[in-house]
Amino acid sequence: MEKTSQIRSVAKALKIVDVLAEAKGELALGEIATKLGLAKSTVHGLLSTLRDFGYVEQSVFTGKYKLGLRLFELGNIVAHGWDVHSVAAPYIQRLVDELGETVHLVVLDKGEVLYIDKRESRHSLRIVSQVGMRLPAHCTGVGKVLLASLPPDEVRRIVAAKGLPRFTKNTITDLETLEKELARVRAQGYAIDNEEIMDSLRCVAAPIRDHSGKVCAAISISGPVARLEGEKLALAIKQVTRTAAEISADLGYQADKSIRV
Repeated sequence: MEKTSQIRSVAKALKIVDVLAEAKGELALGEIATKLGLAKSTVHGLLSTLRDFGYVEQSVFTGKYKLGLRLFELGNIVAHGWDVHSVAAPYIQRLVDELGETVHLVVLDKGEVLYIDKRESRHSLRIVSQVGMRLPAHCTGVGKVLLASLPPDEVRRIVAAKGLPRFTKNTITDLETLEKELARVRAQGYAIDNEEIMDSLRCVAAPIRDHSGKVCAAISISGPVARLEGEKLALAIKQVTRTAAEISADLGYQADKSIRV
């Protein structure tokens, strides 16, 4: 929306909501006015209106302001509509159309990757995965992306429970190597399964974040090593990470949550 079409009073009120959200607590009238560079009288009128509608609450003890329960109610309504499967569907189909390889959408469940959507490549190679199928996390691109988002203790707990079984000569089978790989995944923002669960198969995966910034799912593109190398591999990395970022944005994730007045 262009600035010329904004209603200034509404814009100011929304900025107050943003400032209170960033504060994660109570703020005095003067503090809010200073942060926004507005007159106290203007801010007071806006706060009074927001309070009347339940978007802001004022402490009877300190007189300071904080976000109201109405925003919590609205947040739950919005979050209920943020189903990663339905949000991601058009994006993953576009990815299949762009690259001509199989695309998967997965979540982490009980320490394993659970496939919740799959769009098949038009090429002859068929990937032995299907919706509802579970696979180990340590040897799949999507699994490594999801493990990389967890605290180290949680990764160790999963490894202790599930082990690190070998599927190919490239499978990671010791915890130290896996931890180094997960650190690399976190640093670069994507993971590659380089024939780690199936010979001749390469996958590129990237994380999907929800509105809170938590990694809630992962998306990947899979194909034979011969087709996913060189420029095609570089393109796959670019397209998969871009698509994951677009899905995350549609789920409400904001990479930059700084307040702009």
